[in-house]
Amino acid sequence: MRILLWHVHGSWTTAFVQGPHTYVVPVTPDRGPDGLGRARTFDWPDTVVEVPPERLADQDVDVVVLQRPHEIGLVDHWLRRRPPLVYLEHNAPHGDVPDTRHPAADIPGVTLVHVTHFNRLMWDAGSTPTTVVEHGIVDPGPLWTGELPHAAVVVNEPVRRGRTTGTDLLPEFAAAAPLDVFGMGTEGLAGRLGLPADRCRSHELTQARLHAELARRRVYVHPVRWTSLGLSLLEAMHLGMPVVALATTEVTEAVPPGAGVVSNRIDLLTDAVREFVADPLAARRTGELARAAALARYGLPRFLDDWERLLKEVTR
Repeated sequence: MRILLWHVHGSWTTAFVQGPHTYVVPVTPDRGPDGLGRARTFDWPDTVVEVPPERLADQDVDVVVLQRPHEIGLVDHWLRRRPPLVYLEHNAPHGDVPDTRHPAADIPGVTLVHVTHFNRLMWDAGSTPTTVVEHGIVDPGPLWTGELPHAAVVVNEPVRRGRTTGTDLLPEFAAAAPLDVFGMGTEGLAGRLGLPADRCRSHELTQARLHAELARRRVYVHPVRWTSLGLSLLEAMHLGMPVVALATTEVTEAVPPGAGVVSNRIDLLTDAVREFVADPLAARRTGELARAAALARYGLPRFLDDWERLLKEVTR
């Protein structure tokens, strides 16, 4: 099967392209948002091929995976036909929740796929058929050592996104343990939060280095108030890290009892960070349970099998 999709979400696409198909990604000279081409910071197989927009009409495309509202217009313009369409929604709705209308609502010939059951519940899809294919993770391995008595956070653009990503909560977690914040746009974060440099350090790393560095920290903190389901949380669990997270959106489904501490009480969460930092053996035991839970629910084989069934359904 030849699948057309845009390089929009690097982590998710890295899992998706591990399947048995050919994955066609548009590429433009400027490698802009509609033609980013192959990933440069993720490891993608040779089955991911770059094709310029002007050559797409000559390509055999069996199905298109849309991820943004305007891509259906690109399909019409670049392919000049409509193969079966799957709209993959990565995000929880913003706006007038729970009455937010999905861009794919009531569009004939589209199947809407959510990555969490929470998202499916919250989006209004109208008459469009919907389903859920939960995330899958390329297993980085049980790398956790916890050698540094620090807490790790992964968030992109924490200043701009503010309360959405729980940036305002970071000083309370920094009081419980030194924070290492990984992600794009984190430079100078300590100063913006009024924190001493030794309580909040920023790091911008490639994906390969990120996993190794996360695994050196004692505990993973997920302070995000509103998101679909952070892949960094699932990756931390795969690494064997104990996790401390807000009980929002899909987190209560992803982190079962014993795999970490999940609550909307900040005092309980900061206490948990202190306890994991002070007790490496407890952190290790909890991290082992987190890894087992993540492999069972968010392992790559289940993810690819679910997508294989769906793709066969929409193309038959």
